[in-house]
Amino acid sequence: MIPFLDLKAINAQYRDELAQACARVIDSGWYVQGTEVKEFEQEFAAYCGTKHCIGVANGLDALTLTLRSWKELGKLKEGDEVIVPANTYIASILAITENRLVPVLVEPDLVTYNICPISIEAAITEKTRVILPVHLYGQMADMPAILDVAERHGLLVLEDSAQAHGASINGIKAGNWGHASGFSFYPGKNLGALGDAGAVTTNDDELADTLRALGNYGSHRKYENLYQGVNSRLDEMQAAMLRVKLRHLDEETKHRREVVIAYAKGINNPAIKLPISADSSIQNLIHHVFHLFVIRTKEREALQKYLAVEGIQTLIHYPVAPHKQCAYKSLVNKNFPITESLQHEVLSLPISGFQPIQNTQGVIDALNRWYR
Repeated sequence: MIPFLDLKAINAQYRDELAQACARVIDSGWYVQGTEVKEFEQEFAAYCGTKHCIGVANGLDALTLTLRSWKELGKLKEGDEVIVPANTYIASILAITENRLVPVLVEPDLVTYNICPISIEAAITEKTRVILPVHLYGQMADMPAILDVAERHGLLVLEDSAQAHGASINGIKAGNWGHASGFSFYPGKNLGALGDAGAVTTNDDELADTLRALGNYGSHRKYENLYQGVNSRLDEMQAAMLRVKLRHLDEETKHRREVVIAYAKGINNPAIKLPISADSSIQNLIHHVFHLFVIRTKEREALQKYLAVEGIQTLIHYPVAPHKQCAYKSLVNKNFPITESLQHEVLSLPISGFQPIQNTQGVIDALNRWYR
């Protein structure tokens, strides 16, 4: 069996370091809002190149609380519009509607599958206040073009960097382009905790202060509540685990790109569309950290069944587009043909920062035998 993602094997590489970090937290006697969280926040902010990192409970909270903070600061109000990709995980949209804001879905670019800057500009109305680009599958959206649009129209930019830890354009990492950025550290992410965790990065002092209060019951000081906040805090144990894994993130990313280069050079099947060309190199993939390696085929179900028989596990990201979900019945009649075509054609192949070369070759060989 070639697993899609073997978290046990990945974390086993760092077992001793993780065990030491765990023991350090246990021995400290301090498990919430302690030294480990502060250290991780400083280290991750430095990694992203930002002034602030605010730990929260998960990636959805990172986006939700940022939008809520802008409401508290008077920059947003109920009914304002947020432009967001139609082709995304539903969390990007949940964060918007949770704040009683209006999601305006925009089609992706067919080459990158990320939100298209030209389509963003076409979707702007007098109610638009925020652009929420998603760095889908680990590939950065076209942030220079998106920021140009945002600046010309006076809009806030909130990056969804849940899948893009360490990706960069022009030397600037994901998380340091917009006014703020939400990260997820779900265990399966490139930088994954051993449970749920998330963070917001920003260079805005006022936003950072508001976020810290909102995630701590609306309080900066115990028993004094400025806002009707929530409990969304990164705990000491997960922060300690993340500190260990952050030290190895770039090394794992390098391996992911090596797997991707092998796929690009090795897979030769006219029925399969690859996300990158065979002549790609690690040097020109700096904008992409390959959280996922997503291929396309008109025969997606048949290919997935074939690979399962071959002992290769695959997943679909994502089988149901947000506007087709029961949760968003108001969007069901919207027309997003590019998103819907991707929904029926995409398939994610096994990839990780520790994928053995024999697994990669096994996937290549199986794909090259299919449909012949």
